[in-house]
Order: sequence, then structure tokens, then C-alpha cells
Amino acid sequence: MTIHWCGTGLSAIPGLRRLIEAGHDVTVWNRTTDKAKDAVGDLTDNIHAFDFDTLKSKVAEGDVVVSMLPGDWHVPLAEMCIEAGANFVSSSYIAPEMRALDDKARNAGVTCVNEVGLDPGIDHLMAHYLVADYRASDAFSPANDISFISYCGGIPKHPNPFRYKFSWSPLGVLKALRSPSRSVRDYSELNVARPWDAISSYSAPLPTPETFEVYPNRDSVPFIEDYRFDSSWRIKEFVRGTLRLNGWADAWSDIFREIETLEGEAGDARLKEMSDQFWDENAYDEDEPDRVVLCVSLKAEHNGEPVWHKTYVMDAWGDERGTAMARLVSIPVSLAVEAVLNREIPAGVHPAPYDPKLVERFLGEVDKLAQHLQVVDHLS
Repeated sequence: MTIHWCGTGLSAIPGLRRLIEAGHDVTVWNRTTDKAKDAVGDLTDNIHAFDFDTLKSKVAEGDVVVSMLPGDWHVPLAEMCIEAGANFVSSSYIAPEMRALDDKARNAGVTCVNEVGLDPGIDHLMAHYLVADYRASDAFSPANDISFISYCGGIPKHPNPFRYKFSWSPLGVLKALRSPSRSVRDYSELNVARPWDAISSYSAPLPTPETFEVYPNRDSVPFIEDYRFDSSWRIKEFVRGTLRLNGWADAWSDIFREIETLEGEAGDARLKEMSDQFWDENAYDEDEPDRVVLCVSLKAEHNGEPVWHKTYVMDAWGDERGTAMARLVSIPVSLAVEAVLNREIPAGVHPAPYDPKLVERFLGEVDKLAQHLQVVDHLS
């Protein structure tokens, strides 16, 4: 069985190298073969220019296609896999069009794993761990009120005046700032048109506690079911969000104001112009370390008093192994590929696995990637 790894961008390399070094049969596909050769040419010469029809002719039953390509490619590649009886893995969010393939994938015996990078990915694993741990505790009761938060951010290890640095094109970050979010606060839905309308402060339980700015991201509500909360649970708070350095909102305030005014083709052109400027002024320098902080917390309260409260906290930064972001996105993808090859994930369209054995194994590997990984019990 062959692993067809498509895309050798910066966030793909450590996981790809891991699979090749482990002795798997890996074919590398990238739009430009020179970039792929620079990334893994010391390990393999099985490198090809990405072309959908050529790839389709090479994919066989039981193979795994990994898409580290732009999001528009995921669904066509997954459809091709279902047709060929091959499997599919991606780190990206499950789009409605991907979710709609679930029945076809199950009927074909094909596994399509998504949301298995950093965020989404590692955050899912931490959430599954905490929910299972809470359910097994003496404090568990359907009468408890539940609060859940998950905040993740890629931030510069050495803060700059802009309070942020870019590993790749800033355009995606700028577009995300135009997106509404939905979460739960004080037992009711909180709908926010723009992230900066809901910025709050969060104190991360790191070895040296540190405060960050955070805001809700995308639509948190569907993950209540994904994380296997019972429908009867009273949910006080549920938010998946983005974490930024303190001072980020002030440093970006002019950007927020301008983004609000942008519309249509002229607005898109201006976003591209801003993206190019930010890339020139605030891209990471070569060998400059990045940093990733991820905190996932679950709290149960009874009559207003906490009875169970734990936070899974991770702090990682770039080192001689490369960037923290690249490790934490691509290594979980490689772990998912191996789990698919071992038939440990059933057919159908899935996010990161919730099977306790896989959660434990994957988080055990994450522990090797991060400089700090800990479950903090706030009540002990």
C-alpha cells in the first residue's frame, strides 16, 4: 500500500519525513518538484509534479492519499479515493461537502480522516481525553454545569511590536478576521460578526502563568456533539478560539477598522495588498523560532461550586528540529496515516479520533514534539 503525500509546504515536512524514514512506501506529489526535492530529496527520489489525472491513475485500492494542498483540493481528492477504494487524510476542517461524502465512504469501506493537525487536531484529542476523564470521575453528574474552552495560537517566540509574525501568506489570517463566530457564553449562544468584538483575557496555566488575548473562532457549537457531550448536559460556556499575545488588539486596531470597510473585488484587492505588506514587514526571519500555545479546559460546577476542573496545556517552540507549527501540524497527520493503514479508524468521514487507545498514543507522540505538555488539575 502506497502513501501518496500531496503538498510539501512548510507545515507538511516533518510528518512526511517521518513516514519516509519509518520505511513506508511514500510517493511525493507537489506542484513544483524542486521544492519537494529540497524538502525530502535526501530521503527519496519518488517525487512527482502534482497533476490530478496522473495521481488518479496511480492510486490503488487500500492506498492513502494525504492532502496538504489548499482546501479546494480536499473534496475532489476524497471523491477520487472513494472511487478507487483508497483512503484519505487531511489536517483541514471538515467542509459540508466533505461531510456529505460520509455514506459513500462507508459503503465503499473507505476512511476519510480530517481535522488531525494542530488546531483542528491536537485540540480534539485533548478534549476527548478530558471528557473521558471527567466521565470516569466521582464528580461526574448530569446535574453539573459544564464549561469548556479551547484556545490555540501560533505566536512569535520573541515578541515584536506587531505582536504577531507570519509563517506563510497573511491573506488567510486577514480573511479569517472577516468571519463571524458562534459559541456559548452564560448558557446562551454568542454570535459575533467580527473577532475583535469578543476579545477577552485568558490566563494560561503554564509553569510560569501567562496572560493572552483570546477570541472565539468559527462555529464552536457543532463540536459539543463531536466531543461527545450528552445532550442533557447544562452547558454554561463552550468556545473554541484563537490565542494571541497581549497587546495584539491594540497593534492591529487600525487593521480591524479598515477590514470592516472592505467590500467586493476592490476589498479583495486591498486585502491582497495588505497581505503582501505584512509579509514584507512581519514574516519570520530564517531560523527565528516560532511558538505555539494550546490550552483545552473542562470544568464542572454544582450549585455554582467547581467540582472538577482540568486543563490540558501545551507550549512548544521552534528548535533544531524546525518550527513548532510544522511539527505539530504534520506529525499528527502522519500518525493518522499509520492508524488508517492499520485499520484502526473505521470507514466514513471522521475528525481526529476519539478512541481512547489512539488518543493516548497520539498525545504520547505530541509530548515529544512540545517543550511542555501537562494536564493541570485546578482543584488538587
